[in-house]
Amino acid sequence: MRSILKKASKNISTVMPGFTHLKNAQPVSFAHYLLAYVEMFGRDLDRIALVYDSANWCPLGSGAIAGSTLPIDRVFTAKALGFVDAAGNARVTRNSMDAVSDRDAHLDFTYSCSLIGLHLSRLAEDLILWCSSEFGFAELPQNFCTGSSLMPQKKNPDPAELIRGRAGKNFGSLQAMLTTMKGLPLSYYKDMQEDKALVFNSYDTLLESIIIANEL
Repeated sequence: MRSILKKASKNISTVMPGFTHLKNAQPVSFAHYLLAYVEMFGRDLDRIALVYDSANWCPLGSGAIAGSTLPIDRVFTAKALGFVDAAGNARVTRNSMDAVSDRDAHLDFTYSCSLIGLHLSRLAEDLILWCSSEFGFAELPQNFCTGSSLMPQKKNPDPAELIRGRAGKNFGSLQAMLTTMKGLPLSYYKDMQEDKALVFNSYDTLLESIIIANEL
Protein backbone atom coordinates (compact mmCIF):
# COMPACT_ATOMS: atom_id res chain seq x y z
CA MET A 1 0.00 0.00 0.00
CA ARG A 2 2.91 2.38 0.59
CA SER A 3 3.76 2.33 -3.13
CA ILE A 4 0.13 3.02 -4.00
CA LEU A 5 0.05 5.96 -1.61
CA LYS A 6 3.30 7.33 -3.02
CA LYS A 7 2.08 7.11 -6.62
CA ALA A 8 -1.24 8.69 -5.68
CA SER A 9 0.28 11.35 -3.42
CA LYS A 10 -0.65 14.21 -5.72
CA ASN A 11 -4.27 13.10 -5.71
CA ILE A 12 -4.84 11.83 -2.16
CA SER A 13 -6.22 15.17 -0.98
CA THR A 14 -8.90 14.98 -3.67
CA VAL A 15 -12.38 14.97 -2.21
CA MET A 16 -14.66 12.18 -3.36
CA PRO A 17 -18.05 10.89 -2.29
CA GLY A 18 -18.18 8.22 0.35
CA PHE A 19 -20.96 5.71 -0.23
CA THR A 20 -23.44 3.83 1.89
CA HIS A 21 -25.94 1.56 0.13
CA LEU A 22 -24.05 2.58 -3.04
CA LYS A 23 -25.49 6.08 -2.74
CA ASN A 24 -23.63 9.31 -2.07
CA ALA A 25 -23.31 9.71 1.69
CA GLN A 26 -20.56 12.06 2.92
CA PRO A 27 -17.53 13.66 1.28
CA VAL A 28 -14.20 11.99 2.11
CA SER A 29 -10.66 12.40 0.88
CA PHE A 30 -9.10 9.88 -1.47
CA ALA A 31 -6.47 9.33 1.24
CA HIS A 32 -9.18 8.35 3.72
CA TYR A 33 -10.47 5.80 1.24
CA LEU A 34 -7.00 4.30 0.63
CA LEU A 35 -6.27 4.11 4.35
CA ALA A 36 -9.37 1.96 4.85
CA TYR A 37 -7.63 -0.73 2.79
CA VAL A 38 -4.39 -0.16 4.68
CA GLU A 39 -6.31 -1.14 7.81
CA MET A 40 -7.72 -4.26 6.17
CA PHE A 41 -4.40 -5.45 4.78
CA GLY A 42 -2.69 -4.62 8.08
CA ARG A 43 -5.06 -6.99 9.88
CA ASP A 44 -4.33 -9.58 7.21
CA LEU A 45 -0.60 -9.38 7.95
CA ASP A 46 -1.29 -9.80 11.67
CA ARG A 47 -3.50 -12.79 10.90
CA ILE A 48 -0.78 -14.47 8.83
CA ALA A 49 1.64 -13.99 11.73
CA LEU A 50 -0.83 -15.82 13.98
CA VAL A 51 -1.03 -18.64 11.42
CA TYR A 52 2.74 -19.01 11.58
CA ASP A 53 2.59 -19.12 15.36
CA SER A 54 -0.14 -21.76 15.39
CA ALA A 55 1.94 -23.98 13.10
CA ASN A 56 5.13 -23.53 15.13
CA TRP A 57 4.79 -26.73 17.15
CA CYS A 58 6.87 -29.86 16.58
CA PRO A 59 4.79 -33.06 16.31
CA LEU A 60 7.75 -35.43 15.89
CA GLY A 61 7.64 -38.28 18.37
CA SER A 62 3.89 -38.68 18.17
CA GLY A 63 4.27 -41.79 16.04
CA ALA A 64 1.13 -43.12 14.42
CA ILE A 65 -1.04 -42.22 17.40
CA ALA A 66 0.52 -42.93 20.81
CA GLY A 67 4.18 -41.98 20.67
CA SER A 68 7.26 -44.14 20.37
CA THR A 69 9.07 -46.65 22.58
CA LEU A 70 12.43 -45.35 21.36
CA PRO A 71 14.41 -43.15 23.78
CA ILE A 72 14.04 -39.99 21.66
CA ASP A 73 14.62 -36.42 22.79
CA ARG A 74 11.70 -34.41 21.47
CA VAL A 75 12.97 -31.13 22.89
CA PHE A 76 16.33 -31.52 21.14
CA THR A 77 14.63 -32.37 17.85
CA ALA A 78 12.25 -29.42 18.10
CA LYS A 79 15.10 -26.98 18.76
CA ALA A 80 17.19 -28.44 15.93
CA LEU A 81 14.32 -27.92 13.51
CA GLY A 82 13.55 -24.40 14.71
CA PHE A 83 10.29 -25.06 16.57
CA VAL A 84 10.98 -22.54 19.31
CA ASP A 85 9.20 -19.59 20.92
CA ALA A 86 10.51 -16.04 21.15
CA ALA A 87 12.62 -16.99 24.16
CA GLY A 88 14.21 -19.94 22.36
CA ASN A 89 12.26 -22.61 24.24
CA ALA A 90 11.26 -25.72 22.34
CA ARG A 91 7.62 -25.99 21.32
CA VAL A 92 6.54 -29.63 21.23
CA THR A 93 2.99 -30.87 20.90
CA ARG A 94 1.60 -32.20 24.18
CA ASN A 95 -0.85 -34.85 22.99
CA SER A 96 0.06 -37.38 20.32
CA MET A 97 -3.53 -38.07 19.23
CA ASP A 98 -4.17 -34.38 18.72
CA ALA A 99 -0.82 -33.93 16.97
CA VAL A 100 -1.57 -36.49 14.24
CA SER A 101 -5.15 -35.33 13.72
CA ASP A 102 -4.75 -31.56 14.09
CA ARG A 103 -5.33 -29.46 10.97
CA ASP A 104 -6.10 -26.17 12.73
CA ALA A 105 -3.09 -24.40 11.20
CA HIS A 106 -4.23 -25.49 7.72
CA LEU A 107 -7.70 -24.14 8.46
CA ASP A 108 -6.22 -20.91 9.81
CA PHE A 109 -4.19 -20.52 6.63
CA THR A 110 -7.04 -21.19 4.20
CA TYR A 111 -9.25 -18.83 6.22
CA SER A 112 -6.57 -16.12 6.08
CA CYS A 113 -6.22 -16.60 2.32
CA SER A 114 -9.99 -16.34 1.97
CA LEU A 115 -10.12 -13.10 3.94
CA ILE A 116 -7.23 -11.52 2.04
CA GLY A 117 -8.94 -12.58 -1.19
CA LEU A 118 -12.15 -10.99 0.08
CA HIS A 119 -10.38 -7.70 0.79
CA LEU A 120 -8.72 -7.74 -2.62
CA SER A 121 -12.09 -8.49 -4.18
CA ARG A 122 -13.65 -5.44 -2.51
CA LEU A 123 -10.82 -3.25 -3.79
CA ALA A 124 -11.26 -4.72 -7.26
CA GLU A 125 -14.99 -4.07 -7.14
CA ASP A 126 -14.38 -0.43 -6.27
CA LEU A 127 -12.04 -0.12 -9.26
CA ILE A 128 -14.59 -1.78 -11.54
CA LEU A 129 -17.30 0.63 -10.43
CA TRP A 130 -15.02 3.65 -10.69
CA CYS A 131 -14.04 2.74 -14.25
CA SER A 132 -17.65 2.38 -15.36
CA SER A 133 -19.28 5.03 -17.52
CA GLU A 134 -21.80 5.67 -14.75
CA PHE A 135 -19.12 6.57 -12.17
CA GLY A 136 -16.25 7.80 -14.34
CA PHE A 137 -13.90 8.27 -11.37
CA ALA A 138 -10.93 6.42 -12.87
CA GLU A 139 -9.53 4.99 -16.07
CA LEU A 140 -7.19 2.03 -16.37
CA PRO A 141 -4.38 2.00 -18.94
CA GLN A 142 -5.20 0.14 -22.14
CA ASN A 143 -2.70 -2.63 -21.36
CA PHE A 144 -4.80 -3.54 -18.30
CA CYS A 145 -8.01 -3.75 -20.29
CA THR A 146 -9.57 -5.73 -23.10
CA GLY A 147 -12.07 -4.77 -25.72
CA SER A 148 -15.07 -6.63 -26.99
CA SER A 149 -15.45 -8.66 -30.18
CA LEU A 150 -18.57 -6.68 -31.04
CA MET A 151 -17.65 -3.40 -29.33
CA PRO A 152 -13.90 -2.75 -29.71
CA GLN A 153 -14.24 0.73 -28.23
CA LYS A 154 -14.88 -0.76 -24.78
CA LYS A 155 -12.16 -0.93 -22.11
CA ASN A 156 -13.11 -3.80 -19.84
CA PRO A 157 -11.24 -3.99 -16.48
CA ASP A 158 -10.48 -7.70 -16.83
CA PRO A 159 -7.68 -7.93 -14.23
CA ALA A 160 -9.90 -6.47 -11.51
CA GLU A 161 -12.70 -8.83 -12.53
CA LEU A 162 -10.33 -11.80 -12.27
CA ILE A 163 -9.27 -10.74 -8.76
CA ARG A 164 -12.93 -10.52 -7.78
CA GLY A 165 -13.72 -13.89 -9.32
CA ARG A 166 -10.77 -15.78 -7.87
CA ALA A 167 -11.75 -14.94 -4.31
CA GLY A 168 -14.41 -17.61 -4.70
CA LYS A 169 -11.74 -20.25 -5.29
CA ASN A 170 -10.19 -19.41 -1.91
CA PHE A 171 -13.61 -19.64 -0.27
CA GLY A 172 -14.03 -23.08 -1.86
CA SER A 173 -10.74 -24.37 -0.44
CA LEU A 174 -11.71 -23.20 3.04
CA GLN A 175 -15.15 -24.81 2.79
CA ALA A 176 -13.62 -28.06 1.52
CA MET A 177 -11.17 -28.15 4.43
CA LEU A 178 -13.91 -27.53 6.98
CA THR A 179 -16.11 -30.19 5.41
CA THR A 180 -13.29 -32.74 5.38
CA MET A 181 -12.49 -32.23 9.06
CA LYS A 182 -15.93 -31.79 10.58
CA GLY A 183 -16.89 -35.49 10.63
CA LEU A 184 -13.61 -37.15 11.61
CA PRO A 185 -13.29 -38.84 15.01
CA LEU A 186 -9.82 -39.13 16.52
CA SER A 187 -7.29 -39.64 15.18
CA TYR A 188 -5.76 -39.97 11.67
CA TYR A 189 -7.67 -40.83 8.50
CA LYS A 190 -6.77 -40.83 4.82
CA ASP A 191 -9.24 -37.99 4.24
CA MET A 192 -6.62 -35.69 5.71
CA GLN A 193 -4.22 -36.10 2.82
CA GLU A 194 -6.53 -33.78 0.87
CA ASP A 195 -5.30 -30.89 3.02
CA LYS A 196 -2.13 -30.42 0.97
CA ALA A 197 -3.87 -29.64 -2.31
CA LEU A 198 -6.29 -27.27 -0.58
CA VAL A 199 -3.51 -25.34 1.17
CA PHE A 200 -1.31 -25.14 -1.94
CA ASN A 201 -4.23 -24.11 -4.15
CA SER A 202 -5.20 -21.39 -1.66
CA TYR A 203 -1.66 -20.06 -1.72
CA ASP A 204 -1.30 -20.15 -5.52
CA THR A 205 -4.67 -18.51 -6.14
CA LEU A 206 -4.05 -15.75 -3.62
CA LEU A 207 -0.51 -15.07 -4.85
CA GLU A 208 -1.79 -14.60 -8.40
CA SER A 209 -4.39 -12.13 -7.16
CA ILE A 210 -1.80 -10.21 -5.12
CA ILE A 211 0.51 -9.97 -8.16
CA ILE A 212 -2.33 -8.70 -10.34
CA ALA A 213 -3.46 -6.22 -7.67
CA ASN A 214 0.08 -4.93 -7.26
CA GLU A 215 0.35 -4.32 -11.01
CA LEU A 216 -3.01 -2.52 -11.01
